[in-house]
Amino acid sequence: MSGTTDGRTDGTDEARAVPLRSAELLGHPTGARLLIVNCDDFGMYPAINEAVVEAIEQGIAGSCSLMVPCPAAQDAMRRLRRRPEIPFGVHLTMVCEMPANPWGPVAERAKVPSLLDRTGRLFAPTPAGRAALLGQARTEDVEREFRAQIDAVADAGLAPAHLDFHCLADGGRDDIFDLAVSLAAEYGLAVRAWLEPAREAMRRRGLPVSENDFLDSYAIPLDGKPARYAQLLRELPPGLNEWAVHPSSGSQESRALDDGWRVRRTDYEFLVSLEAREVLAEEGIRLVDYEEVRRVWRAGAAS
Repeated sequence: MSGTTDGRTDGTDEARAVPLRSAELLGHPTGARLLIVNCDDFGMYPAINEAVVEAIEQGIAGSCSLMVPCPAAQDAMRRLRRRPEIPFGVHLTMVCEMPANPWGPVAERAKVPSLLDRTGRLFAPTPAGRAALLGQARTEDVEREFRAQIDAVADAGLAPAHLDFHCLADGGRDDIFDLAVSLAAEYGLAVRAWLEPAREAMRRRGLPVSENDFLDSYAIPLDGKPARYAQLLRELPPGLNEWAVHPSSGSQESRALDDGWRVRRTDYEFLVSLEAREVLAEEGIRLVDYEEVRRVWRAGAAS
């Protein structure tokens, strides 16, 4: 037994009990400033698809998340097949916020009735809609729908790197997050953990997750947004960080569909800007993508 001669421990046992930091798990030095820039909502509509690809190929984004039920998902998957180097995840979707651009479940509606409102549609992600969905959703229906979304990607000849959630942080319920973690282990994927309870649970399992406050680009005011983004980069803390961004080109079509098009357009403008690349270089920030994270999660599931 390790310890000192006076009966006090020398800290070795306690040190062994402390999980490795995410930077170390990913093969980076302790104290490295790491950043995942992930483009959410890929597949929602064409202007998003165009901007996401450009933000990854020409900007600072490193990965994206595909909304399989959405009208432009087939276009998004065609783009991914032509670009196998782009890491992407499945943006597990149980809500629909666009009446002018609606989508439903991928599974047969009759097989996921608890995910639907009284009209047979997916709930809107309003506070009331989320509460109603989470109050009635049966875990078996959630699993059926999640599997349908993941399998649709595999059937298209694509291999995702991670799972995350659309409009429901960590799935909105502990059992839904746990389900996603189980599916990730089965399919060999990582999972985005957004809130601290889920992040802490994954850290205890020795899996890399964001170690600092998670950034959702919808939380950043439009006024002065480029300067705020630059400031956030300069103040980025050590460890693994994640930004969920939502780029779109802001086309006329998207302006008619999407009340949040200004958020998306301003995200796109910063992601592809020279300023973004310059600040990253000046600050020595290392960009990480979800394929790197997936490899560690997959190894952890196999051990």
